[in-house]
Amino acid sequence: MSTPDINSTETPALVRRLGLSRRQLMAATTGLAAASVAGPLTSSAAAAPDGALIPRGKLGIILYTVRDAISRDPNTTDLASGFKEVFAELARIGYKQIEFAGYTQNINAEGGRTPAPEVLKQWLDDNGLEAEGNHGSIPSTITDATLASFDAACEAANILGMGHIGTGSDPTGSAHLADWQAAAERWNILGERAMNMHGLKLYTHNHSPAYSFLLDSGPLDEFGRPTRSSGIRRLEWFLDNTDSRYVFLEMDIYWAHVAQYQHHTYTAPDGSSVHDIFDPLATVNTYGPKRYPLFHAKDGASRPGTSNGYEIVPFGAGDIDYTAFLGGVGAKGYHNPMWEQDNAGGGAANPGQSLAYAQYSYDNLSNLRG
Repeated sequence: MSTPDINSTETPALVRRLGLSRRQLMAATTGLAAASVAGPLTSSAAAAPDGALIPRGKLGIILYTVRDAISRDPNTTDLASGFKEVFAELARIGYKQIEFAGYTQNINAEGGRTPAPEVLKQWLDDNGLEAEGNHGSIPSTITDATLASFDAACEAANILGMGHIGTGSDPTGSAHLADWQAAAERWNILGERAMNMHGLKLYTHNHSPAYSFLLDSGPLDEFGRPTRSSGIRRLEWFLDNTDSRYVFLEMDIYWAHVAQYQHHTYTAPDGSSVHDIFDPLATVNTYGPKRYPLFHAKDGASRPGTSNGYEIVPFGAGDIDYTAFLGGVGAKGYHNPMWEQDNAGGGAANPGQSLAYAQYSYDNLSNLRG
């Protein structure tokens, strides 16, 4: 039997037929053993020997942080612009992992508005970078058309060499149990498909509302929906009712701390008010640290009395105790912490700010010890 050409246009169909990812097919055709995606940790995932809380190979960034640089017109600036130049700058700083937030850039940048996955992969390889995930769109319904679209997104992720595919949105924005039941059913289907057909871990990234309390009990409203809570949080219910082999999470550590500040009281079925403080670290360890392959390492300065309780700041300029969090989470060295700062861009007044913050934050991330 001849060796398949992994770059062939026929490869996606072959990958799906064999139930392998492109990465697994490459390993198989070169005589290597294709490791199970959900298998034991390898030596590369071990904790750094110098006590670093983030191994050098896992120092990452989500490109949403530097979206201003990716989207700016190279014809109007001498600053890094577009994917190719931004990749080079991030690699120079020292980052090793990349999480995409979509695949578009300024139309005048090399590669055009939406560079082909193969082009992006070459630019990543040229700079010693590794793609780990993408904040894309996960189907809200299960149809032949939406599954085909999902498969195409998974195939692009495999071309880029990712181990994960995800979304920056909650499985549902509802507080009601029935909507979370429907979401869990859909995510179980998609998660199994991502893993078994494409070799990818499907993940959801969440902000503070997902850690609020699920409305699952008590008197019904006019639409027949529960109005009170048993005390379980939305994402806790989702974790309990999705298959841990196929459905994963990316905790945004900043927004989890905002949830600790915001969502501390619920109305019990009997109408009483119950106080319950959210614990981000305990949640990760309770559900198993491998359920959270990705983190957003976003820092926040404490701002009591504001709606969020924190203000987003460059990493190392805030009050969130990352030494305690990353030092206390199980499976040390397994996770992929992606630095994010939503407000890193400096606008016209300081167009180089986001990449300057990328340097500052990298220095502080790489210096974490525990």
